[in-house]
Amino acid sequence: MEYIGFKKECHSGKIHIYNGDCMDLLKQTPDKYYDLAIVDPPYGINVNMNMGLRKGQKKKHENKLWDKSIPDKEYFNELFRVSKNQIIWGGNYFTNYLQPSKHWIIWDKCNQNLSFAEAELAWVNIGKNVRIFKHRSTDVEYGGKIHPTEKPISLYKYILLNYAKEGDTILDTHFGSLSIGIACHDMGFELTAIELDEDYYEAGKKRLINHQKQLNLF
Repeated sequence: MEYIGFKKECHSGKIHIYNGDCMDLLKQTPDKYYDLAIVDPPYGINVNMNMGLRKGQKKKHENKLWDKSIPDKEYFNELFRVSKNQIIWGGNYFTNYLQPSKHWIIWDKCNQNLSFAEAELAWVNIGKNVRIFKHRSTDVEYGGKIHPTEKPISLYKYILLNYAKEGDTILDTHFGSLSIGIACHDMGFELTAIELDEDYYEAGKKRLINHQKQLNLF
């Protein structure tokens, strides 16, 4: 699929990343074009990027307004139109737009001393009832987080292993730190991912390129 009007990069032939508004990309996409959408939209909780910092501690992230509100009904309508199956992080915040489901993923952060929640929920329209993924991530583990709500690469690998089939095409509408890009690259999935914020886009792209370079050394 060739999208028009975006800043675009293609890596290893299968990872296609775009900088721009996901709604513009979705509107150019044919019906049911993607096999699986794995998305992490803003939860609308106005998260403070530097909450929990001690007095005098250097802030980790620039304060931005990306989490000011949740996507509207049109976003969810388009997401369901262009994808056959969906995994939506923060689904508990979007109940006005999602059908009841018995298929959920719980990311248990293993009782970290966090300012954010100790677990996150993903709404799923396919699968195996409720599944729990336990993983304690750290900034050091990933070389310093790019995005304040960054999810671990291993979480996306778990999702791909349990919910995607070989040959599936994957869509991400808010890629943030591009953890999903590294997971798809390592596991051989074709990914189309878009990020509105140019800083996150550039940082995610750099992270993916560095990961690919490290793999090529061995």
